[in-house]
Amino acid sequence: MQDENGMSGTLKKQLGNRHIQLIALGGTIGTGLFLGSAGVLQLAGPSMLLGYGIGGVVVFLIMRFLGEMLVESPVSGSFSHFAGEYWGNFAGFFSGWNCCVLYILVSMLELTAAGKFIQFWWPWIPTWATVAFFFVVINGLNFVNVRLYGETEFWFAMVKVGAVVAMIVMGAFLLITGSGHATVSNLWKAGGFFPNGVQGLVMAMPFIVMSFGGLEMLGFTAAETENPTRTIPKAINQVLFRVLIFYVGSMLVLLCLTPWTDLVASLNAQGGTFSNSPFVMIFSVLHFKFTADILNFVILTATLSVYNSMVYCNSRLLYGMANQGHAPKSLQRVNGRGVPVAAILLPGAFTAICILLNYVMPGSVIELLIALLTACLIFIWAIIIISHLKFRRGMQARGQQPRFRALASPASNYVCLAFLCAIIGVMLFTPAMRLSAWAMPVWLAALYVVYCARSQRGQRVDRAHTRAVATSGSAALPTQES
Repeated sequence: MQDENGMSGTLKKQLGNRHIQLIALGGTIGTGLFLGSAGVLQLAGPSMLLGYGIGGVVVFLIMRFLGEMLVESPVSGSFSHFAGEYWGNFAGFFSGWNCCVLYILVSMLELTAAGKFIQFWWPWIPTWATVAFFFVVINGLNFVNVRLYGETEFWFAMVKVGAVVAMIVMGAFLLITGSGHATVSNLWKAGGFFPNGVQGLVMAMPFIVMSFGGLEMLGFTAAETENPTRTIPKAINQVLFRVLIFYVGSMLVLLCLTPWTDLVASLNAQGGTFSNSPFVMIFSVLHFKFTADILNFVILTATLSVYNSMVYCNSRLLYGMANQGHAPKSLQRVNGRGVPVAAILLPGAFTAICILLNYVMPGSVIELLIALLTACLIFIWAIIIISHLKFRRGMQARGQQPRFRALASPASNYVCLAFLCAIIGVMLFTPAMRLSAWAMPVWLAALYVVYCARSQRGQRVDRAHTRAVATSGSAALPTQES
C-alpha cells in the first residue's frame, strides 16, 4: 500500500530459510568471539572452554523462550513487541529503546574492531578513518532493499563459517601431526585447566556473555520471513550446535596449538589485551604468516557482517516500535523498496559518533563499549525471559498450547534469571565494568521518566482532541429558541 508520498507502509517478505539461518549465525560470530575472547583468555585461561559451554546453554534456552513467542506471533518488533503485549507499555517502551542503544553500541564496537584488524596490515591507518569508510559503505547497502541485505549477510556469514571450519581442520591437523608446540596437554600444563582458579572463570563470564549478544536478532527477521512457523524453530534449534562448533570447537583448537600464556604474552607485546585477535596471533606465533593474513581478512569480514546485521535489525526494531506507538511515527514509513529509511538514519547518526571517539580516545574505546553493551544485553535477555513467563501464563489461561515449546519452562526461566543476576554481581567486582553495572538502574529510571513525560504529553493531546471534537460537534447542532 502506498501513501500520498509514494511511501510503502509495510515490510516485504523477502527472506528465505537460508537467509535467516545465516543472519542468526552472522549476528553472533564477530568481535565478541574474535576479539573479546582475548580478555576471556587472560582471565580464565583454558577454563574459558567451560565458560563458553555454560554461556551457550543459557543463551540457547533464552532463544527458545523467544522462539516460542515468535512462532505464535511473527512480528517485526520481536521481544519489544512481546514485552509491551504481555508485560505492559513501559516494558515495551524500555526494551525497544534499550535494544536500540545496545545495537548502536555494538555497531560502534564492530566498526572500531574493523579498524584494529586493518591496522594488522597497515598500522599507519588511523582507526577513525577505517570506521568512517565502512560506516558509509554498509549503510549504503542497507538502503537498497532487504533482499540485498539478506544476500550480503548470507555471503558474509558463509565466508566466516568456512574460515572457522578451515581453522579448526588446520588446527586439528597440526595437533595430530604434533607440529610445533601443538598438544592436548596445553590445556593444563601451563598452570592447569583453571590457572587463575574458578574465580578467574567467574570474572570472565561477563565477557563471555557479551560475545553471545546478537543471537536475539533472529527475532527481527520474523516479519520478513516467508515461512516463520517452520523457519524460526529450525534456525533456533541449530543455535546450540553452532555454539559448540564455532565457540567451543574453535577455542579448543586454539588452546591446543600453543600454551595460552604465549598467546597472552604476544597480545600484550602488540599493545594490550584487545590490540588484536587471538585467532590471528596464534598463527603469527606459529610463524604461519600467510594463514594469519587470511584469517585476519576473514575476521574483518565477520566484523562487517555483524555491523551489517546491526543496521538491519535496529531499523526493523524502530519500525516495530513506531507501529506500537513507542517511537515517532516517521520511523514507520518505508520507501517503495520496503526499506525503512528514517529508521536506518536515526541510529546511524548516533553510530557516527564512533568516528569522533576513535579520533579522540582510540586506545580505550573498546573497553568502554564492551562494558556498556554488556549491561544493555542483560536487560534484553531478562526482558525476553520475563515476557515469556507472562506469555506462557496467558496461553495457559486461554487453554492453548504453544506450537514450539521452550525447554523446561518455567524452571529454566528462573535458572536463566539467576544466571543474569550473578553476572551483574560479577560486574560490580570488575573494575572495568563496575560503572556500567551501577549505571543500569540509572538508565532504567531515565527511560521511565521519558516514558512518563511522553505518556502525559499523549494524554494532553488526546484530551485536546476530544475537546476540539466536542466543541465542533456542539457548534454544528441547531440552536433552540426559547
